[in-house]
Amino acid sequence: MSNYVDGFVIPLPKDKINDYKRMAEQASQIWKEHGALDYWECIGDDLKVKDMLSFMKIANAGPDDTVVFAWIVFESREHRDAVNARVMADPRLKEMCDPANQPFDYKKMAYGGFKTLVHA
Repeated sequence: MSNYVDGFVIPLPKDKINDYKRMAEQASQIWKEHGALDYWECIGDDLKVKDMLSFMKIANAGPDDTVVFAWIVFESREHRDAVNARVMADPRLKEMCDPANQPFDYKKMAYGGFKTLVHA
């Protein structure tokens, strides 16, 4: 059986990278404790591209932003649903999600679940 992946693209103010990193490190532990197979959070480095649609554009990032490209790996969609239900019920995650104190705007985050097409 091939894995299932939740993917995220987030515009992030550059001055919030350290805050976001702290939050992501805590979140990664929570997801892994509840069964995620792998957890990745990557920060934009080479985002100025020619002749292609840039991550800056698809994330609607401003001049003071960068882009987070992240994914979490699960055994299957059913496993993802079970893990995410446990994560969402975890009080540590709720503590981290104070709407008044977030490093990014959740409404600008792109998210989706993906079936594996190719894994080499």
